[in-house]
Amino acid sequence: MTSPAEPSAPADLPAGHGEQVPGVPLADAGAAPATSAARIAALAVAADDGARRFLCALLEADPRIQVAGAVDGAAAALDFLLRRRADVALMDLPGADGFDATRRIMENAPLPIVVCTAAGAADYAVFRSLEAGAVACVEKPAGAGSPAAAHLLQTLRLMSEVKVVRRRSRPPAAARPAGGPAAPGMVGIGASTGGPPVLQAILAGLPQDFPMPVLVVQHIARGFLAGMAEWLRQTSGLRVHVAAHGMLPQPGHVYLAPDDFHMGVGGRGQIVLSKDDADGGLRPSVAFLFRSLAQACGPAAIGVLLTGMGRDGAAELKLMKDRGAVTIAQDGETSVVHGMPGAAIALGGAGYVLPAERIAGTLVALAGAHSRSARS
Repeated sequence: MTSPAEPSAPADLPAGHGEQVPGVPLADAGAAPATSAARIAALAVAADDGARRFLCALLEADPRIQVAGAVDGAAAALDFLLRRRADVALMDLPGADGFDATRRIMENAPLPIVVCTAAGAADYAVFRSLEAGAVACVEKPAGAGSPAAAHLLQTLRLMSEVKVVRRRSRPPAAARPAGGPAAPGMVGIGASTGGPPVLQAILAGLPQDFPMPVLVVQHIARGFLAGMAEWLRQTSGLRVHVAAHGMLPQPGHVYLAPDDFHMGVGGRGQIVLSKDDADGGLRPSVAFLFRSLAQACGPAAIGVLLTGMGRDGAAELKLMKDRGAVTIAQDGETSVVHGMPGAAIALGGAGYVLPAERIAGTLVALAGAHSRSARS
């Protein structure tokens, strides 16, 4: 089993041919932005001319952002990035086109990519883009000045500071062979920005009859959950559900908190959904899930806090640890944003501090220990 790591201080955020859009200058590859070196150079990528113009107008409305260029697809985006500079890309491409563009960019000219799409159109391909290296997905606003537009611009500004690495093509992860008999206990996982690909990698690394249920709170824009569930279903060996009130969680099954509902565990081990007030502005919140696991499962629970902004779940991971649960926080090196896990580490709430690629193996070992303990 992996040995517990010493908690460390939370890490701070790390410091083609484009088409000319009327009224929007293209950034020169070597030049500073027109008004201030602090302005973020953003590349807009959309297949439709009207969509590109809309994205450019949205970006230019923010004085902290300048449009570096606007292109219509994967080939043009890659050509642009090989010739010119951009700090971040905002991508609105349908279906497999978005995945293909993300894959090609991250393999050849990596930069932070934010995917935007109408909430009702969020599907499997959106989450394949995250798997390929996109750092966030957001709802495409219907118009400027809306809350969705403000959220998109805030996300773009934050993600422009994220350090990304070149990706290499890899085959889909194969499901692991079946494990041992079921054991009591549950795994709770909380994640926010950068979470979906880490979550997918963890689930793909678990055996098909992993001996614990896995409950997940992933902060994600409303309307994206069904697409994420389908993506996780197809890329892991586990059965993935959007949770419903009263469900009895089963080993080897994954339960996602639905839009706008807190998810927790009741006294009989059943899933409880709640419309209680937002916790720290969030519903669902990781805090709600972890508190309920601490109370209902105590030392039979495992808590995992992944990449994300803010502090959601940090104090509650410490509560789980105090109640005897095993607790894991993702390390700073592999986190897109180390806010949530970093806060938990600083509070002393993480029994293990692990890179993303070691979390699944640790869960398998821990679940095996639970199983052996239950049989003895």
